[in-house]
Amino acid sequence: MPIDAAAALAAEPRRAEIGWDHKDVQLYHLGLGAGIPATDPGELRYTLESRLQVLPGFATVAGAGTAALGGMGAPGIDVDLAAVLHGGQTVRVHRPIPVTGRAVQTSKVAAVYDKGKAAVIVLRTEAGDDDGPLWTNDAEIFVRGEGGFGGERGPSDRLTVPERAPDRTVERHIREDQALLYRLSGDWNPLHADPAFAELAGFERPILHGLCTYGMTLKAVTDTLLEGDVSRIAAYRTRFAGVVFPGETLRIRMWTGDGRVLVTVTAAERDDAPVLTDTLVEHS
Repeated sequence: MPIDAAAALAAEPRRAEIGWDHKDVQLYHLGLGAGIPATDPGELRYTLESRLQVLPGFATVAGAGTAALGGMGAPGIDVDLAAVLHGGQTVRVHRPIPVTGRAVQTSKVAAVYDKGKAAVIVLRTEAGDDDGPLWTNDAEIFVRGEGGFGGERGPSDRLTVPERAPDRTVERHIREDQALLYRLSGDWNPLHADPAFAELAGFERPILHGLCTYGMTLKAVTDTLLEGDVSRIAAYRTRFAGVVFPGETLRIRMWTGDGRVLVTVTAAERDDAPVLTDTLVEHS
């Protein structure tokens, strides 16, 4: 059987030492569209080393973002990568991420769920340094055609959008070169850069990385509702519901309350086609 859930869950975590500095953080932020306008004090918090803070989404690319994907090679996981989709992402930060740092990162299969016609593999990556835990990442990997092995179905984790107008709505334009810049943080999949490869995958042109949309959305929430203070963010989760293309505009709707911001993201030019759903920012 391609997926042996018991073997995958019992496997020893993979361990790697990673490091980063201000240039890695600045590149990540620029890949999310930070720095426009270039002299805006709010943008300098993401781009100027003397004022720099680290958006928690950086945890998905620290160490070139290789730990979570490495989990796909765990014992008991033998699947066709062409059937793999990144279904969702959660980042929980245990304290603010330092601008420069080194950490030990471990990755493991935290859960395997049987959705019937598909399987969902939760790859957990945890990082810590000499001062203690830094972050926990959960990547939900959707594998088509690999369900039906008799495992637990798992939680639905669906969020209900309030039946009222959003408290805030903002739009963020995606530059034509956004994916080309974002991929320099470690995701070299040609789907996001090579038109011929994108066509083979069934897309009219290269698509934006889902984790780029993820990061852009968190920045928008931080700047709109959290006074640009990334240290207030405790956790951030989403489900990837659709693609977005460079040159399009993200329409980001936010509902606030009790230390939580519920968010939906759509592609404005395509009749608000869903891009991110079940999206939640927890904050202080």
